[in-house]
Amino acid sequence: MRQLIECVPNFSEGRRMDVIDRIAQAVTAVPTVRLLDRSSDADHHRTVLTFVGAPDAVAEAAFQAIRTAAEWIDLDQHQGVHPRIGATDVVPFIPLEGVTMADCIALALRLGARVGAELGLPVYLYEEAAARPENRSLAALRKGGYEGLKAAIRTDPTRQPDYGPQQLGSAGAVVIGARPALIAFNVYLTTPDVQIAQRIAQVIRHQDGGLRFVKALGLLVGGKAQVSMNLTDHTKTTLHHAVEMIRREAARYGAGIASTELIGLIPQRALLDAAAWYLQLDGFTPNRVLETHLLPERDGSAFLDALASAHPTPAGGSATAYAGAMAAALVGMAARVTMANPRYTAARPRMYTISAEADALRVLLEQHVREDAQVYDALIAARRRARAEQDSPHAQALLEQAVLKAAQVPLEAGQTALRVLELAAETAAISTLGVLGDLNAAASLAHTALETAAFNVRINVRGIVSAAADDLRQRAAHLHTAGRALTDQVQERVRARPDDQLSDG
Repeated sequence: MRQLIECVPNFSEGRRMDVIDRIAQAVTAVPTVRLLDRSSDADHHRTVLTFVGAPDAVAEAAFQAIRTAAEWIDLDQHQGVHPRIGATDVVPFIPLEGVTMADCIALALRLGARVGAELGLPVYLYEEAAARPENRSLAALRKGGYEGLKAAIRTDPTRQPDYGPQQLGSAGAVVIGARPALIAFNVYLTTPDVQIAQRIAQVIRHQDGGLRFVKALGLLVGGKAQVSMNLTDHTKTTLHHAVEMIRREAARYGAGIASTELIGLIPQRALLDAAAWYLQLDGFTPNRVLETHLLPERDGSAFLDALASAHPTPAGGSATAYAGAMAAALVGMAARVTMANPRYTAARPRMYTISAEADALRVLLEQHVREDAQVYDALIAARRRARAEQDSPHAQALLEQAVLKAAQVPLEAGQTALRVLELAAETAAISTLGVLGDLNAAASLAHTALETAAFNVRINVRGIVSAAADDLRQRAAHLHTAGRALTDQVQERVRARPDDQLSDG
């Protein structure tokens, strides 16, 4: 069974895009982790990332992001309207698929211990992972902010961290925990009077007697009063209920709602519930939504439509990675079909391992689809700059770096496809006979992916004389040789199985 955990860390930086890029890159550099969303706000001076993956990979991505934020964010120089106590302010783990809340709690504890020991940062556990009842609430841990915690952590026994030193540096402390999915949602009022937003927040939040699963603050953002909310269980306190309560409370002060803002991602059900409520749709279910029925076809068609468009990305590199991802999906399917066949009991343990690795490789290749488009867009920008600044050594150096990066991404996709080929070859030797045709297709797709990747590497570094370029060429040549040998191996194993047994149920 696939294991999927969501992580939604908040960082105290919303203005320096280069720093935010570094933190995001620390996440995407971890294999199999998918960065789904990044949301930054200059007034809050805050960035929220949303990424998903298997438990260990997500924990590693969170650690690398915390390390990067600690290196680049100085809270002694930080000013924003949102409460915070750390460069990485809070890191929650949310169970999505194949994991429990207990798994997320264990992950939070392991990450907390590692951050305290290796990075020397104070760590507090919160929500479901809280070691002390008084620390369940994030608001309680943030009381006094970074500035207040600086003194309290040394003298107040109730503010001692769960891991790490009992002192605060410029990167502050990190709050790590486990919780259910929540919705971060802001409502802007038609007034600059922040006291109105603060009064409304006090009325709607649970700790002051308001809505059960709502946390809220009143802030001044961009010259407008804002009610900033977290809905911790949107199935029990709905988003539209909270918004309508804000609307009614604002009307008491002669104000209204100017606009709303979503931070990060939102469960589809919350939007469908709001639509059904406002439209007064009786008996509505998500099954009545057209896209619910079309979703499998819609995803593939969207990619093909983008591939066929006049925009230069996505292009061949992304298509190459997509072919590799399809190959990985076929290998995973072949392993699962084999596991389900009672005649192949002896092969089940290895097939289980192969299916899990194939799933991870598919996620990684899907990530390469997006990364190839990103690096090619960056290469186009670097070429334009080099043409505009022909006499600039700096512009030329940036162009060469962009070229090498544009070669590195397809190379990594090709190496991933090579591993898919290795799994296809192994699976073909021990799988149920009925999936041999699928494994042959997987091998063909993976071989096409790595051959095209190797060609893209050679094209990108053509004319560049450097040790880095030579290394890329050598690795591309290895892909070509190893890929051909493995493809032949798969085909030989398919041919070696008796023709009259190719459908063994």
